[in-house]
Amino acid sequence: MEPNEIRVALVSGNYNCVRDGANKALNRLVGYLLRQGVHVRIYSPTVEHPAFEPTGDLVSLPSVPIPGRSEYRISLGLPPHVRKDLAEFAPNVVHVSSPDFSAHRAVSWARARGIPAIASVHTRFDTYLAYYKLGNLEPMVRAILRRLYLRCDALVAPSESMAAVLRAQRMNRDISIWSRGVDREHFNPGRRDMAWRRSIGIADDEFVVLFLGRLVMEKALDVFSDAMDELGEKNVKHRVLIVGEGPARGWLEERLPDAIYTGHLAGDDLARAVASADVMLNPSVTEAFGNVTLEAMASGLPVVAVNATGATNLVIHGQSGFLAEPGDYETIADELATYAADPKLRRKHGQAGIKVAQGRDWDQINSAVLRTYSRVIERKKRHARLTRR
Repeated sequence: MEPNEIRVALVSGNYNCVRDGANKALNRLVGYLLRQGVHVRIYSPTVEHPAFEPTGDLVSLPSVPIPGRSEYRISLGLPPHVRKDLAEFAPNVVHVSSPDFSAHRAVSWARARGIPAIASVHTRFDTYLAYYKLGNLEPMVRAILRRLYLRCDALVAPSESMAAVLRAQRMNRDISIWSRGVDREHFNPGRRDMAWRRSIGIADDEFVVLFLGRLVMEKALDVFSDAMDELGEKNVKHRVLIVGEGPARGWLEERLPDAIYTGHLAGDDLARAVASADVMLNPSVTEAFGNVTLEAMASGLPVVAVNATGATNLVIHGQSGFLAEPGDYETIADELATYAADPKLRRKHGQAGIKVAQGRDWDQINSAVLRTYSRVIERKKRHARLTRR
C-alpha cells in the first residue's frame, strides 16, 4: 500500500520528556514517516519543560513521575477525551513503544476494532530490576511483557541479538529488525580536538577512557567504576571522561572523584567530546541496541563492551573492540590496558568501527518500520476478508 494510505497512532512512554536513545529514535522515525506522506499522531506523557521539541502532532496522556526516577513518567491509560481523539484520527495501525498502562489500553482498543498493533522494543526492562534489588520480580515483569507483546500483530527489535532474546522468551513469533543509524556527518574522527582536551586538563599523551550515556545505575556504573579501580591497580595511567547526566551522578562522583564530568552535552559539543577520547567502555546489559556504542565507533573509537544485546550486534571481538562477560571488570581492565599500551591497535580497531558505522543510513533503517506497518495492515485486511466468507 502507498505511504499516504497509512495512519499511525504512536503511543509512547516518554516521547520527548527525556533525551535518550529510545526517544531520539522515535522522533527520527516520525520525521521519516511524515516525509514519506504517512499520517502520524503521537500520544505520550508530557512535561512543562521537555528535553526537546517533539516531531509531529503530540497529544498529552495523563501520567505521574516514576518514584525514584522522576525525570521519567508513567502514563495512566487512555481517558475518554484521548479515546475520542483516537477515533477521530482513525488510525489503521497502532504502534506502542513502552509497556505501560497506556500501551496495554491502546492494544486493547486496536484489537476491539480490528486494527493491527505493533510494538517496538527499545530496552530490556526486565534487566533493570536487579539494579534496584528487585530481581525476584523479573518473572512477573516478563509475564506482563509477554501478555502485551503476544497481543500485538508484530514486534520490531533493534538488533538480531535482541530479537533472539524475545523469541526465546516467547514474546511473539513475528519479530523483524528496526535497527539504529548514526549521523556520520556529526559523529566522525574529524571532531577530535586536542586543544579541547587540554582545556579540560587532559595532556596529549594521556589515555582517555570514555563513558557516554545517562548516569543511572542500570548502565552498570558499578562495573565501570570497578574496572577503573582495577586499571589503576595495574598501574595503567589513564583519565576518565564522563559525558552525560543523571540521578546517579553523585554516586559516581564519590566512586570516581578524579574523573572529568562534562554533564549533558549535545550537538557539536557532544561530537567533539566523543571523538576526543581514546576508547569507550560500555559495560551495560540493559540496552536493546547500543546507540552510544555506534556513535563512538563512528567517531573512530574502539569499544570495550560486554556480551549483551546492546553490543554483540556491533562490536566484533578483536576487530572493532573487545567484549567481556557481564560484570567481569577484571577482564575489562585487561582489555583497556591492552589498548593503553598499543596505540596502533586502537587506531586499527577504530577504523574497523568506522566501517561498521558507514553502512547505517537512517532512512534505509526506518523504512523497515514502514514495511512492517504495510505488512500487518494488509494481513489484517486479508484475515477480515476470509472471516466474512
